[in-house]
Amino acid sequence: MTLPLTFSPEVIKARANGTPIVALESTIITHGMPYPQNLDTARTVEQDVRDAGAVPATIAVMEGRIQIGLTDTDLEILSQAEGVAKLSRADLAACLASGGLGATTVAATMICAALADIHVFATGGIGGVHKGAEETFDISADLRELAHTPVTVIAAGPKAILDLPKTLEVLETLGVPVIAYGQDAFPAFWSRDSGLPAPLRMDTPEQIAAAHLMRMRLGLPGGQLVTNPIPQDAEIASHTLTPIIAQAQSEADSKGIAGKAVTPFLLNRLFELTKGATLTSNIALVRNNARLGALVAREMQR
Repeated sequence: MTLPLTFSPEVIKARANGTPIVALESTIITHGMPYPQNLDTARTVEQDVRDAGAVPATIAVMEGRIQIGLTDTDLEILSQAEGVAKLSRADLAACLASGGLGATTVAATMICAALADIHVFATGGIGGVHKGAEETFDISADLRELAHTPVTVIAAGPKAILDLPKTLEVLETLGVPVIAYGQDAFPAFWSRDSGLPAPLRMDTPEQIAAAHLMRMRLGLPGGQLVTNPIPQDAEIASHTLTPIIAQAQSEADSKGIAGKAVTPFLLNRLFELTKGATLTSNIALVRNNARLGALVAREMQR
């Protein structure tokens, strides 16, 4: 059967020329930032990938097709659209079959990237085990996707609103390599150091690319998670964020917010409570990850 993939003109040219390609998600546009910062950030991140020697492929579902790479018009539409579905493994096919408009999470972006033969994906942060998961069983599909789909994911670590020790435990159980880039500490999205040690450390894009290719040679399923710490000048220290996160989580609990609605609610409240500091940091870390993703993709291609 023919896959429902549509490639942007820029991606088509890159595939023909053998130019390295970096996948980018679209929920950061539709659910992660307000307009117009979301559109400005999407454009800037794509340019960061180009400047680092690769081609960006922002992924979304539009009119019953998986769009591998978005035109500037597509980005405009997505950045202002309302009621966009937040797609993971469970609902990707249903959105495609119904011809809906959907933004891809980490899990769905990994699936689509693998279908398009793209091996590197740069994002902000991954989902993980939510606090209280021992009662709610609220665990992001991102973790299992990392164990199944052969894509290297560059992120600033799991979002600090999650239960980080349990997230690491699940990743270990699933056999997912968790690599800290350039440091021994496991980063936590807005903070460079979560207080937890990283299972693995690599200091160059060449090492990351080599590890991905070795997994392919060995026939090991799944990808690898590269946790790239936020730049120091954009960091919000964990001791500053911890009480703010606790307040936002308490508000979510009191309102009965659960499932997919939790993360957008918490991110919005953190933006409000920090007077926009989390958004500024978020943009910096996404750009940082995009640049590293391009360097890793170049090494894989070489």
